[in-house]
Amino acid sequence: MRTALVIGLLAAVLASGCGGGGGGQTILADGSSTVGPFTTRAAESFKQENSGVDVTVGISGTGGGFERFCAGETDLSNASRPIEEDEQQLCADAGVEYVELPVANDALTVVVNPANDWATCLTVEQLRSIWEPRSTVKSWRDVDASFPNEPLRLYGPGTDSGTFDYFTGEIVGEEGESRTDYQASEDDNVIVEGVSGDNGALGYFGFSYYEGNQDRVKAVEVDDGSGCIAPSAQAAQDGTYTPLSRPLFVYAKTSSLQRSEVAEFLRYMLDNGAEIAEQAQFVPATSEQLTDANARLDAAIGQ
Repeated sequence: MRTALVIGLLAAVLASGCGGGGGGQTILADGSSTVGPFTTRAAESFKQENSGVDVTVGISGTGGGFERFCAGETDLSNASRPIEEDEQQLCADAGVEYVELPVANDALTVVVNPANDWATCLTVEQLRSIWEPRSTVKSWRDVDASFPNEPLRLYGPGTDSGTFDYFTGEIVGEEGESRTDYQASEDDNVIVEGVSGDNGALGYFGFSYYEGNQDRVKAVEVDDGSGCIAPSAQAAQDGTYTPLSRPLFVYAKTSSLQRSEVAEFLRYMLDNGAEIAEQAQFVPATSEQLTDANARLDAAIGQ
């Protein structure tokens, strides 16, 4: 189910219906709840220097965002995974051309309640046993015999989420395959609320949400066979936090780039990416990623 920033989108509709309110310009973005805060922070900083431009950011999940993007409803699509073949076809059928821009990185974070003092590190195999479709794990003792017989309650992204796709692909072994008896939401704040209010809870979401809620949830280290590694900016960039490190993207519609405000906003986002990432508690893109993104943007604007 989609959840959206209704106020922001309503404001955009009103502005469009009123001719922009005296020259105002609106850029519409939607998609990943993980990438949304990055784009929102970029928009806030950009508006300080460009008062006539509004950037509204909806949260429909990566899949929901691509659906709107390929229908021509938005200029930008925030994504926590690359666009998939069926989504590429959807855009192609609608005549929507686009450019993919890596803008930041993520250390997808597994979290538990702060009262949990036993699950400090979980192996990929243990996480798989918890989340696989036919899992019989009901308590923490089912995960490890040394853990207490505490009921295990799960919270995670819904199926429209790119985080769901990435996690299931890397942990379960097949994208989209997961047990269904968990509290699902496209809004990561709902997952924070669930885990922070339940001593036996476990959930997962993007690193920025963990960074912003360290007083409410506790990160679990992950062992892929090479030892326990905690999620961090450094571990995400140097590749040691495996298999849950990933790039984050903004997709831009090529036709929208012919509007100067869209091109200038994306250029601002890339030029100030490290500062925006720090302010929004994201893992910055590497210099190689930014070089690639700028080259792609130049080529798309040139078209």
